[in-house]
Amino acid sequence: MHSDVVVIGAGQAGLSAAYELHRQGADFVVLDGDAGPGGAWQHRWPSLRLDKAHRIAPLPGMDLPDADPAAPASEVVAGYFGAYEQHFELPVHRPVGVRAVHRTDDGFRLDTSAGEWTARGLVNATGTWTRPFWPAYPGRELFGGRQLHAADYRGAEEFRDLRVVVVGGGTSAVQQLIEISEVAASTTWVTRREPVWRSGPFDEDAGRAAVALVDERVRAGLPPVSVVGVTGLMETDAVLAARARGVLDRLPVFDRLTAGGVAWDSPARELPADVVLWATGFRAALDHLAPLHLRTSGGGVVMDGTRVVAEPLLHLVGYGPSASTIGANRAGRSAVRELLRTMAAGTAA
Repeated sequence: MHSDVVVIGAGQAGLSAAYELHRQGADFVVLDGDAGPGGAWQHRWPSLRLDKAHRIAPLPGMDLPDADPAAPASEVVAGYFGAYEQHFELPVHRPVGVRAVHRTDDGFRLDTSAGEWTARGLVNATGTWTRPFWPAYPGRELFGGRQLHAADYRGAEEFRDLRVVVVGGGTSAVQQLIEISEVAASTTWVTRREPVWRSGPFDEDAGRAAVALVDERVRAGLPPVSVVGVTGLMETDAVLAARARGVLDRLPVFDRLTAGGVAWDSPARELPADVVLWATGFRAALDHLAPLHLRTSGGGVVMDGTRVVAEPLLHLVGYGPSASTIGANRAGRSAVRELLRTMAAGTAA
């Protein structure tokens, strides 16, 4: 099977790129590994309400529907993405897992769970959700309790009357910690760095500065850091209430796990625990691009905007500075326009 352009992934960035390809009248398909629409949002924990989720930017050409703020964000966004695909008649094929991408003389060959595809141009929008990051700490194999990643969190009730340690300084860590603290016997929050809080709105200048920091890294071929990680944590009403209860009294991360909990070496201290929740973020899901040998010695991919410098017909959207929902919209549009120009120039040549 062949298309001029293949988009891998149907989350915010992938659908934004698909919309622009549709608008330009291009020959394209979208290959999505999930069973249904919604991108990573469909996998968010059920208790994450719409009004507690990070700002959800509308996709280009279609506003977000009015919805109950108390509704699960996963359901609202999945429904919205599905309606978007139908409204614009986007050619989304699912579930199709892309296992490997190889160069060919005139583009790319994709080995997928649904057979082989070829394309002249490629827009990769696979995000990070399928690559949860588990840091290596001494004693992880010794711990006798339960360990799970924030990606596997389904709600607080399963932690009732348990002693829970939450590891991580991001928004998901804080949201899940607050929920768990309502039912757990105890909660302990540990982070590598002192959390940075912001109480006021995040203005455009601050946003541009945060994106610029991430962009600088990917242009140098370094792994991107999260845009959200650069912006800091928002002091919501829920955060202020949790702080008043002492839930957000953070400790530096432990040095090791033990059979019965976690421990610090200096000063020596051990804390009993039944559960360790690793809210330690995600990494870019780019393993299927490994045959292209894009990674540098620094561990990242050298980028110029969304374009991979080593592969002018390959664009990464939802990667690095375009990882936010608003950034993904802009990246999808600009990536497609540049890709189509490059392809047209190659045809003319």
